[in-house]
Amino acid sequence: MFIETEVTPNPETLKFLPGRTILETGTASFNDPEGADASPLAEAMFGLDGVTGVFLGYDFVTITKSEAADWSDVKPQVLAGLMQFFASGAPILNHEGAADTSTAVDEDEADAEIIEQIKTLLDEKIRPAVAGDGGDIIYRGFKEGVVYLTMQGACAGCPSSTITLKHGIENLLKYYVPEVVDVRAVD
Repeated sequence: MFIETEVTPNPETLKFLPGRTILETGTASFNDPEGADASPLAEAMFGLDGVTGVFLGYDFVTITKSEAADWSDVKPQVLAGLMQFFASGAPILNHEGAADTSTAVDEDEADAEIIEQIKTLLDEKIRPAVAGDGGDIIYRGFKEGVVYLTMQGACAGCPSSTITLKHGIENLLKYYVPEVVDVRAVD
């Protein structure tokens, strides 16, 4: 098995492409070992020294390391761990969980058409570009002109995520949806 590695805008995160589908639909984000019990793959990655985050996408695994760790030590462990995991035949997820569609705010039903426009733009224009960098952006709500989003994978904690959020995503949403006045990140 040959696993490609790509750098991301976040220096603490690398994107690993094993040449196979990881998740058929959606994404899965694990920010600590305690929450990784839903994924044998995430559990295996957290068992490696220096790994602090695991993000699963359609055809990639994004690994975040601690600031104290060095990629020259962590990367070979991750590559070996991924090869060993895929050779084992273990499932990536223990169960197909429903995607988290919770919102950060109470949305107004009168905004349903605007919300649908925002979600479509996120799915068609923004999320594919962000996935290219090993991350994802999850819609969390729209209220009084403000769009609430959660940054995941390489986007979470990335030094350029604020620029991406404000100058990229916000400008695009404002252009296509004039009702949008601001975009904010939420956990």
